[in-house]
Amino acid sequence: MISSLRGVVAHVGLNSAVIDVNGFGMLVQATPQTLGTLFIGREAQLATTMIVREDSMTLYGFEDAAQREVFETLISVSGVGPRLGLAALSVHSPEALRIAAADGDNKAFSKVPGIGPKLAGRIVLELAGKLVPTGEVAPQQAAGWKGQVQQALSGLGWSDKDAAAAVDTTADENPEAAAAGHVGDLLRLTLRRLGQDGARTGSARRTAGVK
Repeated sequence: MISSLRGVVAHVGLNSAVIDVNGFGMLVQATPQTLGTLFIGREAQLATTMIVREDSMTLYGFEDAAQREVFETLISVSGVGPRLGLAALSVHSPEALRIAAADGDNKAFSKVPGIGPKLAGRIVLELAGKLVPTGEVAPQQAAGWKGQVQQALSGLGWSDKDAAAAVDTTADENPEAAAAGHVGDLLRLTLRRLGQDGARTGSARRTAGVK
């Protein structure tokens, strides 16, 4: 089995890339995130796994062995093939998937295109105890997104104190999103929280007769 590739990137497509390994063009299926790290003409190294079927041999590439491990564990679930495995890694980070599996979070898996509620429940059931959060990626991502979201809120007019408090609340109420660290999603969640708090404050002020 081919467990890794190192070579010059010859082509990058929407769903795959070609890595030139000593004159052999190796076609690798990968997530958009992984493909985004590849540049034509530059050397790259990917962790890989090969899926062998009666009519095909397909190579899947990952940024590191940790991503590959999550992928291989996901496709061990009945009804989850390589396509859904890649889709899950396209929507969630490996650590977010570990957290979702450990917490029994069906909704997180249901967000993946092609995974309905029934299959999401099966995934959570079969992955219980198999995918365990590492505690390594999430804190690093949290530190990064918090600063960016706070800066965006400050630019929109909120005080540093209110922005920091809202970001902390978002992290506490949305651990999966915080682990994934997608700034756009987390900014929307935080703005929604600030909007809800503002609406409650306004309602309280009207009830008290404050104008």
